[in-house]
Amino acid sequence: MDNLSIYNKVRTVPTEAQKKITGGRLIGMTDINPMWRIKALTEQFGMCGFGWKYEIVNKMLEKGGKDEVAAFVDINLYIKHEGEWSAAIPGTGGSSFVSLEKNGLYTSDECFKMALTDAISVACKALGFGADVYFDKDRTKYSTSDNQSEDKPTGELITKAQAGRIYAISGGNADICTTVLKQFGYNKSTEVQKKDYDEICKVVEEFRKDADALKDELPWK
Repeated sequence: MDNLSIYNKVRTVPTEAQKKITGGRLIGMTDINPMWRIKALTEQFGMCGFGWKYEIVNKMLEKGGKDEVAAFVDINLYIKHEGEWSAAIPGTGGSSFVSLEKNGLYTSDECFKMALTDAISVACKALGFGADVYFDKDRTKYSTSDNQSEDKPTGELITKAQAGRIYAISGGNADICTTVLKQFGYNKSTEVQKKDYDEICKVVEEFRKDADALKDELPWK
């Protein structure tokens, strides 16, 4: 049996199941639609309850700072492969029960549901689900170290002053700059080609506005 057979089948997340986080503490990271994992589990192992299943082994509430309370769920995920059930694949997920927002304390009646969704994603991660999102530097048999440089078109580069303007538009937020540059295939602003400059400035400004609006709030669960 190929030890990476399942891993390689579920490592790639469809573009439509991904969403960039543009504000809060998770800015720059990627949110994966939880229904994609359910679909992928069903595709690989069969219907829930027959080819894969989970059991909730623990639920708890923990006090945080400033009257905030977090909810946690522990699960064991099981998959059936080649007619045999696996050992337990553990996963722990968390979500806010009581959170401090701009207008005061907010209590969520969906905290355990969201924590459960998070726990399933953690357990699935051990099987390789979404690996390309979490480990974007991983190489496959189809990639080479030179692929990116060969495919990337060459063009006239922006000036140092223009590179500095990108940083200024971000409000001095290096995370925003890095996130947007990566979307356009660049590692740093001095690599930016003039043909992409205006669009990059526009996207950076949009990210900054979103970050200013959301501040420290999580954009979604």
